[in-house]
Amino acid sequence: MRIELSIVIAVLVASSTVAQEQTISFPAGVTFETGDTWTYQSRTFRLFGVQACLRGTTYRSPKGEDVDCGMRSIASIAALFSTGSIGCQPVGDAKDGATFVVCAAEIDGTTVDVGTALISSGAAFAAVFPSGAPVSSAYAVAESAAKEGRNGLWDGTFVHPASVLLRQE
Repeated sequence: MRIELSIVIAVLVASSTVAQEQTISFPAGVTFETGDTWTYQSRTFRLFGVQACLRGTTYRSPKGEDVDCGMRSIASIAALFSTGSIGCQPVGDAKDGATFVVCAAEIDGTTVDVGTALISSGAAFAAVFPSGAPVSSAYAVAESAAKEGRNGLWDGTFVHPASVLLRQE
């Protein structure tokens, strides 16, 4: 039993070391393409499990003002990146060559998951598979809470990006 436990601990330590070596930090020089995708040093990164509002779609505020929904999502992720240190772990490759990442932000001494922060604030949504099932159940819960609380985009009206993207599949 001790030998098996030692092997498990060694594997976990090795995995942690590899993950730390693969962490990508984004200090400055990031160009946001959408509210979930950015370019840094000629590489494109996309938040795994997160779907931003689509550029070119309309968000209508409670006061009746129409703005580009995608630009609101970009403003939110840009603000988050500007408030703290962002570190991301690559988790896979997208069909278009972007690198899927999960990210954490260090803000005022607290570490937060970037996807959860964007979704729970109503700036983005839980991504879904073509079947309509959420990619991440935790993100689906965060979206549900944002919708219920009328946070961010949920305070106005918009076309949910999942409905647009699922029609295109």
